[in-house]
Amino acid sequence: MSQLLMALAAFMALHSIPALPPVRAGAIALLGRRTYLGLYSLVSVVVLAWLFHAALNTDYIELWTPAGWQAMLTLVFAPLGLLLVTAGLLSTNPFSISFRHGDEPGAIVEITRHPVQWGFTLWSLGHLVVNGDLRSLVLFGGLGLFSVAGLFMLDRRARRRIGPGWPALAARYPMMPLAGLLKGEARLRVDAPLALSLAITAAITIWLLTGGHAALFGADPIMALSY
Repeated sequence: MSQLLMALAAFMALHSIPALPPVRAGAIALLGRRTYLGLYSLVSVVVLAWLFHAALNTDYIELWTPAGWQAMLTLVFAPLGLLLVTAGLLSTNPFSISFRHGDEPGAIVEITRHPVQWGFTLWSLGHLVVNGDLRSLVLFGGLGLFSVAGLFMLDRRARRRIGPGWPALAARYPMMPLAGLLKGEARLRVDAPLALSLAITAAITIWLLTGGHAALFGADPIMALSY
């Protein structure tokens, strides 16, 4: 459990400290935006791999009995989460996390101004429900809570950065998913990053459901439906 907690702490630090404006600005000035994003992405993947390796090598302590309905919830939440994360990273977004720089919000921002954070939250919740053990509670519960906290942290930074125009933009692009669409203030549309993200999500989901997830993590999501 100690290695899991260390890996989780490292993951949270990696996604907190470099996000501080002075740290991020200094790193980009030193390395250049593209190099910085490339190195940051590489380190993030390595730390994430360590986190999952630590979780898989932590003793299994059951907290509740898995059931088929929980697996069904995962099959809904996990792909939605992956789509939001992928589209959020590939789309321009002046309010939140993105690999692309620009002031014009991408189509995914019509759904929520923080797609990456909501994506990780849905993905974490889906995996937390179906895995009724202590290590999963620490891993997915920790990631989920960290993602929710990030929603408010990113809002504070966006409010300071945008200034007087923030209230109007915040109302136009709500934090809560689908809120703008339900109020009629946003319109559902598909742009190139969202279309690409849909394709990537479909390909990864099909691969995971046809043996990829079992090969990586030793658990078959389809078999879990029969619990």
